[in-house]
Amino acid sequence: MEVSRIENLPPPPGIINSIKAGFDAIASHVTAILMPLLLNLLLWLGPRLQMDTLFKSIEGDMVRFWQASQIPADEIQNMLEMYDQMTKSVNLFGVVRTLPIGISSLFLPSDGVLATPLGQPGIWQVTGVTFPLSLILLTLVGWIGGAFYFRSVAGASLAEKITSVSTFQAALQTVLISIASNMFLFALTMPILLIIFVAMQLSVVLANLVVLLIALGSVWVIVPIFFWAHGVFLNRQNVLTSALSSIQLTRFTLPTSSLFVMTVFLLSYGLNFLWRLPSQDSWMTLLGIFGHSFVTTALLSASFIYYHEMTIWVQAVLDRLRPNKVIKQA
Repeated sequence: MEVSRIENLPPPPGIINSIKAGFDAIASHVTAILMPLLLNLLLWLGPRLQMDTLFKSIEGDMVRFWQASQIPADEIQNMLEMYDQMTKSVNLFGVVRTLPIGISSLFLPSDGVLATPLGQPGIWQVTGVTFPLSLILLTLVGWIGGAFYFRSVAGASLAEKITSVSTFQAALQTVLISIASNMFLFALTMPILLIIFVAMQLSVVLANLVVLLIALGSVWVIVPIFFWAHGVFLNRQNVLTSALSSIQLTRFTLPTSSLFVMTVFLLSYGLNFLWRLPSQDSWMTLLGIFGHSFVTTALLSASFIYYHEMTIWVQAVLDRLRPNKVIKQA
């Protein structure tokens, strides 16, 4: 009896169909790409927020500390050159791209290249006081902007099937999810790094085996975090109930959901190589920015559609099996 109930269940939502539906939804609501489009244009043509002046101000103290630690002079010189190159290439405005909720961006914080079709961009420098304040403010802007972006894409994807979450609630839950997820990942990373370090001291083969096992088990963390925010924007849940819904979805659909997340990642990451082919001082970069903004927004839309349809399917499975459990208990 139980086997027949399972066999009569409708098939789960398809990955390809969800991605296709996401592209169709954004093609019909192309204004949903405006936020990543504007952010990409700002990071490309706008001023750069850099920290090389701050590094120069503490360079002497760093050298004295390294010398006191008896680090060879040639290694100190190599480190100084590396840090100098790194600080000159960083654009701190890229911190606005926050995870797991944020506005998608083609440019990374390390893409502070001084090359645009308009000539040399303006350079703003942080100080010892403004550096931490800038990081906090830019992160907060990224979270709030991500809330508006996710809310807009969710509405464009499933406008007739959901009731949009309020702007205040979306922003509040986004901040809470972002803080909770980053704290969770930080707490999880520390023991993992310790385990890998201990394994490396024992054997390289053992360390590789540990890394492989961690990579295989990481899907149980990546998939719930990927879908953590979806319950907020689709079902108006809070941070806790949305997390529980994401965990339930992962529990019943892990193979399919992990394949969906991997497909979205590969499409987004792989196409970024294409979008970044034009030089940053060429107007052809506009095509890459538009392509990136459209594709990443369409993939986000596909994730909302997949989550919505898969949640309905899981509930249908549970409802179909629940009467059978009642009969067994009786």
